[in-house]
Amino acid sequence: MIVLLAGLLLCLPLYGQEKDRPKNGEGIYRFLRRHNREAYYKEFMELNKGKFDKNNNLLLHHDYLIPPLKETADSVGTAKPVAPKEETTAPAITPSTTQTGKKGHEPLFGSELAEYEIVSSDLKGATFYIVSGHGGPDPGAIGKMGSHVLHEDEYAYDIALRLARNLMMQGAKVHILIQDVKDGIRNDRILPVSDRETCMGETIPLKQFARLSQRCDKINALHKQEKPAYSRAVFLHIDSRSIHKRIDVFFYHSRTEASKQLAQTMRKTFVEKYRKHQPARGFTGTVEERSLYVINQTIPVTLFVELGNLQNSYDQQRFVLDNNRQALANWMCEGLIMDYKNNKQ
Repeated sequence: MIVLLAGLLLCLPLYGQEKDRPKNGEGIYRFLRRHNREAYYKEFMELNKGKFDKNNNLLLHHDYLIPPLKETADSVGTAKPVAPKEETTAPAITPSTTQTGKKGHEPLFGSELAEYEIVSSDLKGATFYIVSGHGGPDPGAIGKMGSHVLHEDEYAYDIALRLARNLMMQGAKVHILIQDVKDGIRNDRILPVSDRETCMGETIPLKQFARLSQRCDKINALHKQEKPAYSRAVFLHIDSRSIHKRIDVFFYHSRTEASKQLAQTMRKTFVEKYRKHQPARGFTGTVEERSLYVINQTIPVTLFVELGNLQNSYDQQRFVLDNNRQALANWMCEGLIMDYKNNKQ
């Protein structure tokens, strides 16, 4: 009898028996977040092998085992969401072997995600200025998807918050220039427009020159005050072109070599992700020098990112699906980590 019981015990799963089914439209990232398991992607995937579709998406009517919470932070991995088929997500960011386990808090991320864990020191010593395009009285580009209206500033802001959170989780200091005290990171397909956004608490001017000057002045003042050894300013926009024009993410840089290298590193990151996850599609995003006001007037090394065409129905899926917005943030974060490491060598 003792031998039989021992054999039965060996057959029990190593993880707890807690399980749940995904809600309609819920991807791995949202499922794990709902169960407070954002940092348990690897464990979740291993625990539920064979329960995903060919793109590693959740199956609606399947039960999924939920990894138990660990008592120490040392072995916690990074959350790695998987996007739907159109823009399949890569694993988020692989943390370094040295994880601090410290907690951070940023109310701009929203009540559910305000608290985050610093999972690595990959970006320790790096400072970033993250600027989403337009905002306040200016919604930017406006696209239509069926009966819905899509506003550039709302989607660029959501992606900017996700990128900022990723960077903070890697140990970076991040200044979020455009802020909305109500809208945190959102998972909705249609993001309602508002004019609440401010530039770090200051009203955003309607006139373009004043609006752009305000952002550059804020960044430059912070940079002069803090004097970081490594800093990058990232401006995020969504283009507006013909409804028939599908475009990949593309990057503008200044005439400086550091800005050019950053843009090329970012593009290389996206090329690698598309090669791995959508090899038949390829990646056609470009790198180009542009004499834009914010690029010329910002002291830190600057990258200007156009995330796609808000008018095109295929590109719209890159923005309305929250997993795809997270994928963009993940991949840009990886590109910035690579740029930081290249500059430390």
